[in-house]
Amino acid sequence: MGGNYSVAIDLGGTIIKIGLILDSEIVRFTTISSDSVRGLSHMLPKMEHAIDSLLSEEGISSTDLVSIGLAFPGMVNPVECKVISTNDKYDDACDIDLCHWADSRWGVPFVLENDARLAVIGEWLYGAAKGTGNVVMMTIGTGIGTGVILDSKPLVGHHHQAGSLGGHMVVDYRGRRCSCGNIGCVEAMASSFFLPDIIRSNERVSPDFKIAASDMDFKQLFGLMRQGDENAIIICEECMNVWAAAIVSYIHAYDPEVVVLGGGIMRSADIILPYINKWVEDRAWTPIDRVHIVLSELGDNAALLGLNYYLTSVKRRRNEKVFKL
Repeated sequence: MGGNYSVAIDLGGTIIKIGLILDSEIVRFTTISSDSVRGLSHMLPKMEHAIDSLLSEEGISSTDLVSIGLAFPGMVNPVECKVISTNDKYDDACDIDLCHWADSRWGVPFVLENDARLAVIGEWLYGAAKGTGNVVMMTIGTGIGTGVILDSKPLVGHHHQAGSLGGHMVVDYRGRRCSCGNIGCVEAMASSFFLPDIIRSNERVSPDFKIAASDMDFKQLFGLMRQGDENAIIICEECMNVWAAAIVSYIHAYDPEVVVLGGGIMRSADIILPYINKWVEDRAWTPIDRVHIVLSELGDNAALLGLNYYLTSVKRRRNEKVFKL
């Protein structure tokens, strides 16, 4: 079986998702566990094995592969295919020549983009925001990621970081120090990474709950909230207030038609979506039209399919060894 196949890689902090794409569809998919603290160079051999296995399972050779793309959880320069800044994940990536890696291993060109920007591209082209031209996506999980489509184009900016730093928008300048070095970022005030600190520092919850919930995740907390636990309600509502406040700022800044919410925490969407919709409806200054806030349709595949936006250009130029966006 032949064809113009591409490989898309979504580099998560603990899980790496790899998809084999043909004609804008993921035809094979696998995941491998990762320890981002150990660095990207540690993971490259495992990624190579996983990619080769996908090709073998599909019954194709590496000559049918035309491009490889990577969604990276940090700041990148997509023009030069370089990681330019990390934040406690894959911190050796800035020193790795990924174009050389893809070329030397499979003889194909390579593309690189920020993972949150790719997620919004995926939802815009294939998912919850299909048919619109102005979109903000917020992914809520270990950290907080954002991506923006403005006038039917991905928002990039002069330094390639426009729209992707929504998790580091300040919502409380007297708040908690974020891992990025700033104070009171959305991520510092309401993400899974900071959840133990969020629970421990909250003066409204009981000491017994702080001890019992010291190792809890958002799934457990929202489960307790469903049962009417007052302490869990306090923590969950305060975090939802932070997310909603950030979304109001995204709406004021980017004027989207729709805001897409994704990430692992949205498994509790039955609580989160109605709460945030009401909060934003009461506070966002949108006199012309209400902005719809919806759940991601693509889930974990959003960034992989977002890579297809760039990989399709590579397919048209498959004889080039270095691809410039």
